Amino acid sequence: MRKITAGLFISIDGVVEDPQDWHFPYFNEEMGEAVDAQLGSADTLLLGRKTYDSFAGAWPDREKAGAEDADFAKKLGDARKIVVSNQDLDFTWRNSEQLKGDLIEAVTALKNEPSTSSIGMSGSISVVRPLLAAGLLDELHLMVHPIAVRKGTRLFEDADTPLPLKLISSKTFTTGVVHLVYRRDDNPPAGDYETAKTDLPQSTD
Repeated sequence: MRKITAGLFISIDGVVEDPQDWHFPYFNEEMGEAVDAQLGSADTLLLGRKTYDSFAGAWPDREKAGAEDADFAKKLGDARKIVVSNQDLDFTWRNSEQLKGDLIEAVTALKNEPSTSSIGMSGSISVVRPLLAAGLLDELHLMVHPIAVRKGTRLFEDADTPLPLKLISSKTFTTGVVHLVYRRDDNPPAGDYETAKTDLPQSTD
């Protein structure tokens, strides 16, 4: 079964909206390598329409320009790009297509394709949320930036039940950004104060 990984730039207060307004001062070689490992290594990209439009409006021109990021731009261009949208779309970026049918059913079929390469996601909150809730997202890569944006859409919406996650790995960059990789935790720890207080420091008096 194919693995789906999603990468997100996120502020310390949980904001994921408009990262171009606050993210770039923290971008360095360490983050570039992490993004390339998560997104650039995938042969298939699964994107929401807004994220796709942003990518399609920038990366083809960067590939043509042949600058420092041209190799990464070519990887994105060569990848199969599947766009999730309720609107009929026309594509000019090569290897682009629209997801057909129900999101969960279609993504389940993608995961079952005979391929060893992962499916990469970037941004696309409207797609990440339902896939995470359905247990179809294998890795959630959060680049936590040391800034409180204090406005904008946050990754997790209000809900009646919590969503437990399990930490797979963590790495701190020299910029203060922390790269956290999670997966959904289907067997979260349980307990209450009565069980927790046994781990409090005990008085020796």
